[in-house]
Amino acid sequence: MSSEYLWFFGWSAVLAAMLFFPVSKLVWTLSVRRQQRKRGRTLDQKELAGQLTRARFISIFLVLAFALMFNVNIFGFPGAK
Repeated sequence: MSSEYLWFFGWSAVLAAMLFFPVSKLVWTLSVRRQQRKRGRTLDQKELAGQLTRARFISIFLVLAFALMFNVNIFGFPGAK
């Protein structure tokens, strides 16, 4: 694997790691508010923990996709001339 690929995927991983916590917090907040509106009550601790796990799982895919698309747009795909 050439260093061009390592740089590309390395920077993508760094960007994804930097975005993970803010995005997971945003997804969690939106999910909790939606559930509270839907049920008409506040959620208990077990439900909040479940929503946090779900938000983190969803966030992994969101930040990875965004980081890869961002780096392709900025640097171009490695190996493509």
